[in-house]
Amino acid sequence: MFGIHDLTIFISSGLLLNISPGPDTAYIVGRSTQLGWNAGVTAALGIGAGILVHVTAAALGISALLAASASAFTAVKLLGAAYLIYLGIGMLLGQRSGHQSNMTIGQSPVDLSVIFRQGFMTNLLNPKVALFFLAFLPQFIDADAPSKIFAFVLLGLIFDFNGTLWNILIAWIAARTTSLMRNADPIQKWIDRGVGALLIGLGIRIAVAQRG
Repeated sequence: MFGIHDLTIFISSGLLLNISPGPDTAYIVGRSTQLGWNAGVTAALGIGAGILVHVTAAALGISALLAASASAFTAVKLLGAAYLIYLGIGMLLGQRSGHQSNMTIGQSPVDLSVIFRQGFMTNLLNPKVALFFLAFLPQFIDADAPSKIFAFVLLGLIFDFNGTLWNILIAWIAARTTSLMRNADPIQKWIDRGVGALLIGLGIRIAVAQRG
């Protein structure tokens, strides 16, 4: 159908890949534990929007240029790593006012548009996402597909939709778990510091990782 084969295998494989933790998951968990369900869902939607850009770019061949250019790959990788480290430092050193520390889960002191934008950039500045789509999606497109671009985009949308549902579930679990233990401000401060350190660590790992 539409030049796509083994759709069930594609969906199953995609879900397994989504379950594997990475920078996107770390950001969603961080925002959910720090600011609650609304922030976590907003982060998940921002990441989903970033994936749409990668799908479109790959379908149009832009990601092929990124894959062929070591310097372009390195530049985007370092930008993404720097952004994760920046977010991590902000969470690690962020100070809470008395008003913020009394807030209940789901009430975010950070504008949701900022959280959406940060989630979007976290995904967009990860060149391995672009290379993933370029390598993974074509495996499920027939050689004689009437429109390979349409089939590619359709597979990307399916992957993004399923991944966003999974990320929203992760946001709910993280927010719910935090709400059960959010009885003391010191606990939340340590949660923020822990997630901030995790993002910094991921950023450093991405920066030093070998291409491929």
